[in-house]
Amino acid sequence: MAVQNGKDLLIKVDLTGDGNFQSVAGLRATRVSFNAESVDVTSLESAGGWRELLSGAGVKSAAISGSGIFRDEGSDERMRQVFFDGETPEFQVVIPDFGTVEGRFQVTSIEYSGTHDGEATYEMALASAGQLIFDAL
Repeated sequence: MAVQNGKDLLIKVDLTGDGNFQSVAGLRATRVSFNAESVDVTSLESAGGWRELLSGAGVKSAAISGSGIFRDEGSDERMRQVFFDGETPEFQVVIPDFGTVEGRFQVTSIEYSGTHDGEATYEMALASAGQLIFDAL
């Protein structure tokens, strides 16, 4: 696989609840992480005293974070609404030449900042709120 351009990693939010996804405006940096907790089932009978893990058990989760320039576009307004209303809308994460992850996320934080001689910026964090679907390219 060839080297990928970071600007092609996109976070999209369903603006209206009808599958109308739009990229979150102004993002410069994005990060996606997937986690699966392990369930330790090691016992005195474990071969050689090695730890054993229960296959397929444990809680799976995903986290998304991003930062960028505050543009006050429709997607910015939607992200604020999602946060203040405690909604868990559908999001899409486009991972270039890998696939798309889609599912419900909750906006867990939004931060705005700026200096008097610079642009206004924001940071956001999202946590998965249900099963995610991965579509490989």
